[in-house]
Amino acid sequence: MPTAIEKSVQIGELAKTLGITTRTIRYYEEIGLMGATERLGGGTRTYNRDDILRLKFILKLKELGISLKEMQELAENFDINQQSFGTITPKLLEILDGHIGKVDQKIANLASLRKEIVGYRSRISDILQGNIPEVS
Repeated sequence: MPTAIEKSVQIGELAKTLGITTRTIRYYEEIGLMGATERLGGGTRTYNRDDILRLKFILKLKELGISLKEMQELAENFDINQQSFGTITPKLLEILDGHIGKVDQKIANLASLRKEIVGYRSRISDILQGNIPEVS
């Protein structure tokens, strides 16, 4: 038995709470990331607890660098399989593993770039101090 009453919130309130625009929420609906939402008289969108959790999940995936296309694949997988976390989780792990590899490559590239910059800085510093290195 739930301890708190679950209430629906309107799109403006939800956007404000999450620090995003109503346009962002509508866009996520248009491209299929959000499930069907309830509407009040006059067509005002309302969101229940599950909708809010799904939107928070989408925002977290975006923060992690997951593309909208990958999110759409996850959403389709999730919805086709009656919102089963058992089916979405392996695909999510696959996507996250791919991103880990990309991040590792970026870190390696940045480490190499840092090493080059430190070398250039050292040579420039030597030149400024009159210690001109010999060119081989």
